[in-house]
Amino acid sequence: MENKFIPDAIDLVSKAITADNEGEYEKALSLYRDALGRFTMGLKYEKNDARKKLILERVEGYMKRAEELRDFVNKKSEAASNKPEALSNDGGGGDDDDKEKSKMRGALNSAIVTEKPNIKWDDVAGLEAAKDSLKETVILPTRFPQLFTGKRRPFKGILLYGPPGTGKSYLAKAVATEADSTFFAVSSSDLVSKWQGESERLVRTLFEMARESPGGRAIVFVDEVDSLCGSRSEGESDSGRRIKTEFLVQMDGVGNNSNGLLILGATNVPWELDAAIRRRFEKRVYIPLPQSEARTFMVRLHLGDTPNSLVDKDFERLGEITKGASGSDISVLVKEALMQPLRTCQKAKQFMPDGESLIPCGNYPNCPQCPPKLSRDKPGKDYTCLNCGAQRMELWDVPPEKLKAPDVSYSDFEKVLRHAFSSVSPEELKKYDEWTEQFGQEGA
Repeated sequence: MENKFIPDAIDLVSKAITADNEGEYEKALSLYRDALGRFTMGLKYEKNDARKKLILERVEGYMKRAEELRDFVNKKSEAASNKPEALSNDGGGGDDDDKEKSKMRGALNSAIVTEKPNIKWDDVAGLEAAKDSLKETVILPTRFPQLFTGKRRPFKGILLYGPPGTGKSYLAKAVATEADSTFFAVSSSDLVSKWQGESERLVRTLFEMARESPGGRAIVFVDEVDSLCGSRSEGESDSGRRIKTEFLVQMDGVGNNSNGLLILGATNVPWELDAAIRRRFEKRVYIPLPQSEARTFMVRLHLGDTPNSLVDKDFERLGEITKGASGSDISVLVKEALMQPLRTCQKAKQFMPDGESLIPCGNYPNCPQCPPKLSRDKPGKDYTCLNCGAQRMELWDVPPEKLKAPDVSYSDFEKVLRHAFSSVSPEELKKYDEWTEQFGQEGA
């Protein structure tokens, strides 16, 4: 399986450095945290020891800078909130516990999703069972509270698991859009600290903030939950053990509480979860590779309004022949196909008029519309076809405002499909099927 976490992390770090240099420290901190979370996942799949060592050295530097930014942002937040009227009545400036709590809450403020991602249920291709499970847990209790009386209660913990790129995080974004609840999105980088005792306090503060949400409705989404709550082992650090213990305590508190707090977890490796954590996710939904209809929908979605010559049968055929591809794989496949017309432009030796624009002439060097004698006698750059009007030139000779790329065609997809397009192996899928049979349920 291709390790996509490291390239994604490097891209995020690049954006974080840019934001850092421009003085956008809160944005930089958020990007550093996202990058560190992806580096953590990437290291789990990295098999090259030398590359792993190099990545660890760089991660240490990024983590140090993220901690510096966190302290700066927290101090800035505290300075803004420490107004004279906010001081305690005992003449002091507030006790240490209040300051510590304020610091914890400031560190977690970036986890609150304030702007809805604008992803609707219908934007999620397939996964009807998973969407139904989330609707009955998130939407029904709010809209029809009379249905949840007596012993009927919505689930308090849902785990979404499956191969990478199948839409687990995308589903969470749909929940954030559709639910009338405060949405917290966290990863390991938000909750893990090098300072002893701070990580478990962050976990505790996160749940406290969620329970205090307006209307008592909140959703805590923990991405890559296995990186925080993996199986306990003899060589495990005390810090990791304490974080898991705090999670267990807080999730038990959620289960015994009558408020509308939902814990939504996502993982690519459910078999690495601690058994106690797994039990607290009452509903465990498998997010499998998309079916043919969903793959067809995804191709249409990613192609969007880009000019193309594909018909319905072409889309259906692409949905059929991409069996084994994840949603992420489909996205990459379409991106590659979208680049094919640009590659045609780069290779073209002849361009023909299309209205006010110029497009590559696909008949070069043997244009059936050109008299053979003229083609032989006029091989130079100034040659113009008497029939189709094509001019002998290369891409860099075309005036930029006149260049037009050919429409995306089915043959462009055929070129891309000659190479491997799936990032999930049959052996990995078998492992997911075995775990689902033992602990989960189908979510297709």
